[in-house]
Amino acid sequence: MKAIQTKYLPATNTRGNRIKAYAEGVKPLTIPYPHELSGSAVHAAAAVALCRRMGWAGTLVSGGMPDQSGEVFCFMDSEKYEVAA
Repeated sequence: MKAIQTKYLPATNTRGNRIKAYAEGVKPLTIPYPHELSGSAVHAAAAVALCRRMGWAGTLVSGGMPDQSGEVFCFMDSEKYEVAA
C-alpha cells in the first residue's frame, strides 16, 4: 500500500505558493496552490495529480500530520481492519 504525503510550500521571490506530493520510490510532484479550493481539498488535488501521473487508481483516505505541515493519503483496501480499544 502506498502512502502519499503532501506539504504546503510558501511563496518565494520567484515562485508562488505550492503544494508538494510525494511517496516512497516516486519522483515528487509540485503543483501551484489551487486558490479555488480550501482546506483538505488543496492537498487532495496534489495527491490526485501524483496518482494520475503514476497511473494509480482507487479510493484515497486522508489524515492530518501531527505537526500540521500537510496531509497523508492512503489507498483504501477492500479488507477492513478493526482496532480494539
